[in-house]
Amino acid sequence: MRYPAGEKLEIIRTVESFHLPTKKTLDMLCIPRTTFHLWYDSYLESGLDGLADRSPSPGLVWNRIQESKRNDVIEFALEYEALTPRELAIKYTDEKRYFVSESSVYRILKAADLITAPSHVTIKATSDFHDRTTRINEMWQTDFTYFKIIGWGWYYLSTILDDYSRYIISWKLCMTMKAGDVTDTLEMALKKLGCDQALVRYKPRLLSDNGSCSWRAIPPTNTGQD
Repeated sequence: MRYPAGEKLEIIRTVESFHLPTKKTLDMLCIPRTTFHLWYDSYLESGLDGLADRSPSPGLVWNRIQESKRNDVIEFALEYEALTPRELAIKYTDEKRYFVSESSVYRILKAADLITAPSHVTIKATSDFHDRTTRINEMWQTDFTYFKIIGWGWYYLSTILDDYSRYIISWKLCMTMKAGDVTDTLEMALKKLGCDQALVRYKPRLLSDNGSCSWRAIPPTNTGQD
């Protein structure tokens, strides 16, 4: 609770003139002792003006990105305008050797009016899948997981996972997230299970997050019989 300067002075006068010890008086008034002594020291130093509330001045944020780096991120984004904030954050960190998070990139671009649509679309989760798989190798999922190893840099784990069994069929640790990395992982999975020799209609469907590296690596599905 905030007290105006006049009420603080009244509390000080009450404590000074009351017959009970200071601690008991403050307990009765529900005033913390540390708070009272701050008021009292300010009053002795500056009088009534010292009891006036001062609006807190904004402090420095210890991890705030420097203005020069913020401008550099904007120039970088303009050079690679087709990339999402997530892709920009990864590429900037790799090439510039300066870590910047996806959220920071988004905020910087938003402040510069370079975001025309939300970077994420929120979809309400359902209790179940609309099209559930009923057997293994009916549909596979592909995705990248990326992580940074201190002193080594960024690495990207490309995986192929069977949707029905949740079994990771193949994986590859990569230095990039290019289409060739997805293709290599997919070919490893096909060869491992012998699906590279199967007819197209018996091959698994592939589910991805529609990343650029995925759709460039995967040719259109042939719905024919051969």
